[in-house]
Amino acid sequence: MAKENTKEYHPASPYFNTDYYGRYLDVLTYRQITKRADDVVYQIEKAYAYRPQTLAYHLYGDTRLWWVFAARNPDLIKDPIFDFVDGLYIYVPYKQTLIEDLGL
Repeated sequence: MAKENTKEYHPASPYFNTDYYGRYLDVLTYRQITKRADDVVYQIEKAYAYRPQTLAYHLYGDTRLWWVFAARNPDLIKDPIFDFVDGLYIYVPYKQTLIEDLGL
């Protein structure tokens, strides 16, 4: 199916590179987040359980980056909300990595 329409998404959106066909988006493929040796290992606290948008705001100042945790930890987080549980250790990229990778 040919692309009929291009919808503009903010660079912080997981849909930034996803094609748009009429009224429908193509299948989502997470944008690449570079794995770096200096990424922080972070244990999800109870206050952030099931709330990746709150942690994204706390770390990056932008709730739209909620999906970054699932993209950076695909082996641990399949569902970006319900797998975001208290006590889980995840890798968290620095904001500078996101600026470089996503063009923020």
